[in-house]
Amino acid sequence: MSNPVPGAEILLESLRRQKVEVIFGLPGGAVLPLYDALYSAGIRHLLVRHEQAAAFAADGYARVTGKPGVCLATSGPGATNMMTGLMSALMDSIPVVALTGQVPAPLIGKDAFQEADTVGMALPATKRAFLVKRAAEIPEVIEKAFEIAVSGRPGPVLVDLPKSVLMEKADPAQPTSPRYERPTRPREWTEADIARAADMLLESRRAVLYAGGGVVASGASDELRELAELTRIPVTTTVMGLGTFPSRHPLSLGMLGMHGSYATNMAICHGDLLIAVGARFDDRVTGRLDGFAPVAKKIHFDVDPSEINKNVAVDLALVGDAKEALQALIAEIKRRPAVALAEREQWLGRIRAWRQEHPLTYDKYAHLAKPQYVVEAISEAAEDDAIIAVDVGQHQMWAAQFYNFRQPRTWLSSSGLGSMGYGFPAAMGAQMAFPDRQVIALVGDGGFQMTLNDLATIVQYRVPVKIAVINNRSLGMVRQWQEIFFEKRFCDIDLNFAPDFVKLAESYGIPATRVEHRADVAEAARELLSDREPRLVDFWVDPAENCYPIVPPGASLAEMIVEPPRVMAEEEVLDDLWAV
Repeated sequence: MSNPVPGAEILLESLRRQKVEVIFGLPGGAVLPLYDALYSAGIRHLLVRHEQAAAFAADGYARVTGKPGVCLATSGPGATNMMTGLMSALMDSIPVVALTGQVPAPLIGKDAFQEADTVGMALPATKRAFLVKRAAEIPEVIEKAFEIAVSGRPGPVLVDLPKSVLMEKADPAQPTSPRYERPTRPREWTEADIARAADMLLESRRAVLYAGGGVVASGASDELRELAELTRIPVTTTVMGLGTFPSRHPLSLGMLGMHGSYATNMAICHGDLLIAVGARFDDRVTGRLDGFAPVAKKIHFDVDPSEINKNVAVDLALVGDAKEALQALIAEIKRRPAVALAEREQWLGRIRAWRQEHPLTYDKYAHLAKPQYVVEAISEAAEDDAIIAVDVGQHQMWAAQFYNFRQPRTWLSSSGLGSMGYGFPAAMGAQMAFPDRQVIALVGDGGFQMTLNDLATIVQYRVPVKIAVINNRSLGMVRQWQEIFFEKRFCDIDLNFAPDFVKLAESYGIPATRVEHRADVAEAARELLSDREPRLVDFWVDPAENCYPIVPPGASLAEMIVEPPRVMAEEEVLDDLWAV
């Protein structure tokens, strides 16, 4: 005998079956039936102060766990506010399930209060968007949403729920077992493809492994490291791939591309084989395409066939799960004669020479706090499994360059969309996944002002996120581009009218302090991470510091600007004048 229940209760039971532990959301009229059912549902809910933060928090939760994060918003403005976070998740291949309220079904299309075409808006920002028309459909739609979010190339899925559907009673029939725990991955490569990849790898003398976010998504970090050590091939990563390979490993090249090191970019320019694993040849990586890895043959491992030959033509494509494909390649290489290491060592020596020629460095003795030193001090004080979430801008690139990454799924960054305001709420989501681990929000003063209203959230729910503000009193990356590429025509980059972040944090009951000098940075970093409570440090850093190296727009990696132009001393200027 059936026992019909409201759609809201069916929805929550469907979420429990997907093992959802926490939802990030903000209530409104269209989702009040769901919040009424949530009152006693046994699923934790965090009230954020803006729906964009709900999507970013769900994204952060998903990145550190590998499971879909769930966010919830009401109809109209609630749903539209979420779109930036969903687009960021799509660009970075992060599994998120977004639940949005909708006006009652009979009112759809009639410009009802807080109505918006949520599904229409979500189509380019998600893998799939559903409009639920009947309460009985909810279990199957939720099952599909979670399965789609994690299968193939992961990404966000939206489920739009009219208020009438949440109130309608139906038989709560549920699918037999959750499917998202068994994500499907395409496999188009053959054993012959693996053999050819092994041939190309063993024939090369100046190979480079180039790892992206797909290595993280597939859990292939161990296989990446085994392949590198087996063949003595150095590893570079994209921004999305940071953490997949230990920063201090002898074969680590760090990040490549626009703000990659001189040694790394030169290795790309002179290598004879590039093995791309779970990376999409983004423009921030390649620079001008005809100058990218110009003498290298290219092998591309990727789960998404649409990425093959999209930006860069490759010699061999292996479409499928990175972990499975790397395991097959490692097994094939182990069946071959031992790798000839002498020429590989010559190649590694050449890379070391490039690194000595132009190391990643900064003025370590300046009186003002340097942002690079702040990153290093936080990295030194952090535990091995600490999670770091960044915003977008100069501080993001300094973190990518100078933070010591030890493990995968410890780096959170809106990399493809590059959305300011991401870092703090993403850290909040990560902390909800791992309440006992250190989670650090390393944010710029510009991006932090976009989502700092969730200081209330971390206090309300005792979420012990650590906040390090890299405060240069400007939109730093914009200022840098205006300085270098727009003849110092500085326009609307001044953030000197920001709030006092220390007083603001203290007004929420969060301990906070300000640091302005190099001598105080290390102790402040240790104090920031000394307990398991929310805490903020406002690091006032040198406002004139720029992020180098930088590949100018339209340039190749070989044309990077390695360091700032040297300012001539007064006696050198006089010498030049006398010479004239």
